[in-house]
Amino acid sequence: MKDANNLTINQPTVVTIGTFDGVHVGHQKILKRLIESAKKEELASAVLTFFPHPRMVLQKEMDIKLIQTINERQEVIQSEGIDYFIVHPFTKDFSRLTAQEYVEQILVKKMKAQKVIIGYDHHFGRNRAADIHDLRKLGKEYGFEVEEISKKDIDDVAVSSTKIRKALEMGHIEKANIYLGRPFSVQGLVVHGNGKGKGFGFPTANLAVEETYKLIPKIGVYIVRSKIKGHYVYGMMNIGFKPTVGSDQQTIETYFINWSESLYGKKLKIEFLSRIRGEKQFESIAKLKEAMQADLHFTKAYLKEHHYEDAPF
Repeated sequence: MKDANNLTINQPTVVTIGTFDGVHVGHQKILKRLIESAKKEELASAVLTFFPHPRMVLQKEMDIKLIQTINERQEVIQSEGIDYFIVHPFTKDFSRLTAQEYVEQILVKKMKAQKVIIGYDHHFGRNRAADIHDLRKLGKEYGFEVEEISKKDIDDVAVSSTKIRKALEMGHIEKANIYLGRPFSVQGLVVHGNGKGKGFGFPTANLAVEETYKLIPKIGVYIVRSKIKGHYVYGMMNIGFKPTVGSDQQTIETYFINWSESLYGKKLKIEFLSRIRGEKQFESIAKLKEAMQADLHFTKAYLKEHHYEDAPF
């Protein structure tokens, strides 16, 4: 896939447009349709998305959190086999473009659209005033075809980015993963923590997620995995404030089972498999260690039950 964020595409395309936060199973259905159409028409396939998320710009008071960073979104869309992934900056000035200006400047001149595949409820242009009927009229004027994804096709999938965000905020990881069609993940650098976990037999990798808009699941303890040196390493992640040892800052710390090498300074992608429990304050470090041993036993049993063949049972 060509990353053409700051370029004008120089070949005719079939385009689909959207935020695509999460690139969930519904999005994947649209992308598959896009690729099939592009092959049939002998055109390049292109995805047009926007960043920041429009609500970050137009409704700043909402402080929306996203399932993916823009780089994570690109990584997943790239894996689907799309030819071009265009990230157009979303600004207040851009939001004020009329429907005709948007079509002419972006879809026609930048994207070289010969065909646009879009959902039945797509709105665009200033105040989102234009709909698919307007797009069809403009398509006739500028020489591109419009294909509608029907309400039935979209409703049949019964998933949305909003549903996934809510599931993650509630800690319902397995439900979110079904909607996504893959494990939810976070990425960041491993940084130095306070080292207290190492002192009682559970050394942890402290993950720093740079993007403040990235959604972090509900506070608690999770079963996770990360591909390190070419193979999956499984572990337990704690998201929270570690009330037993005292902390005023939320951390994301992972104890990797059967792993002893230093991970400081490494960038990790950590995938969530299931939630074990909420974060608790224990009356002593001894009780905390007992709970972590119980979590470890639960984690190994879960991995075995769910047939993770490369996991440390």
